[in-house]
Amino acid sequence: MPTVLVTGAHGLVGSESVRQFCRLGFDVVGIDNDMRAKFFGPETSTQWQGERLREIFPRYRSFSADIRNINDIAQVFEEYSSSIELVIHTAAQPSHDWAAREPFTDFTVNANGTLNLLECTRKYTPKAAFIFTSTNKVYGDRPNELPLIEQEFRWEIDPNHPYYSGIDENMSLDQTTHSLFGASKVAADVLVQEYGRYFGMNTGVFRGGCLTGPSHSGAHGFLAYLLECVVTDTPYRVFGYHGKQVRDNIHSHDLVSAFWHYFRNPRQGEVYNIGGGRHSNCSVLEAIALCEQISGRKLQWSYTEETRKGDHIWWISEVAKFQKHYPNWTYRFTLRDTIVALIDSSSARAKSASEAVPERLEIVA
Repeated sequence: MPTVLVTGAHGLVGSESVRQFCRLGFDVVGIDNDMRAKFFGPETSTQWQGERLREIFPRYRSFSADIRNINDIAQVFEEYSSSIELVIHTAAQPSHDWAAREPFTDFTVNANGTLNLLECTRKYTPKAAFIFTSTNKVYGDRPNELPLIEQEFRWEIDPNHPYYSGIDENMSLDQTTHSLFGASKVAADVLVQEYGRYFGMNTGVFRGGCLTGPSHSGAHGFLAYLLECVVTDTPYRVFGYHGKQVRDNIHSHDLVSAFWHYFRNPRQGEVYNIGGGRHSNCSVLEAIALCEQISGRKLQWSYTEETRKGDHIWWISEVAKFQKHYPNWTYRFTLRDTIVALIDSSSARAKSASEAVPERLEIVA
């Protein structure tokens, strides 16, 4: 039976990948050492997710290995060897602020860990597809140079501008402030491309906007954290830009569906911007209003003129390139759908840490 190997298997995108590929009949092997608890505290541990996945899918097997340790990773690859047909690499240090506090850890996890996985894939299963979850932060603050227009509740771009439908993959990565997190992801991003172009491997880079969904653990993730604050009456702070900064949001199910389409017809060293696009996006103010409307609760929030270094004022992904290459892929979740799912999950987990996470839709090929 073909095997799918997932790193960061108990995080948001990793756990969604495990669920979907188990349902599709694959043997799935996960790698996750719960470093999220180290990054953000024990309350953000993904251990509950691993236990839940093993309960639902008895054939799912997971390893508590560190992607920075080449020997540990090589042992997993050697055990499954050529049966691995797909590697989905989602493990990462995901925080701007945390990266600045511990740059060596950030870089070795994001860059060196990715190199270890690429080398093991090349050595043990070179024909496998390799999917890397990159980020729009590889563009640094370049998007802030766009001619933005301040509206009542959001920043926008002129409808006649080439990027009105979204920012595409041709935006430059150079001469811009990335944050150390963004820099380590650039290094990994380029490595994945190079293994495709230089070694002829089937490597795909997915530069995500805001990735979200009910499987998020703890205080990282724009919508997930915002809704956690709504449900638990936790104060929320908005940083700069009058709260009108725009994010696109893609449900983890829709992202993993894109992975499935790439896996069935992979390309070598390809790069895709992937996010909610014009289909699913909002400003911080719009997100607060919609979350309050759907939940029936008021958010305790405050505003500061301070801005986060390297933060985007406006980001909407242009997904036309991916849709051209994979025309059967489409969105299943609207922004409202996603917020409802997040509220349901957050409310359930606030009542009981052992409450089951709602099941998601299966991928439709």
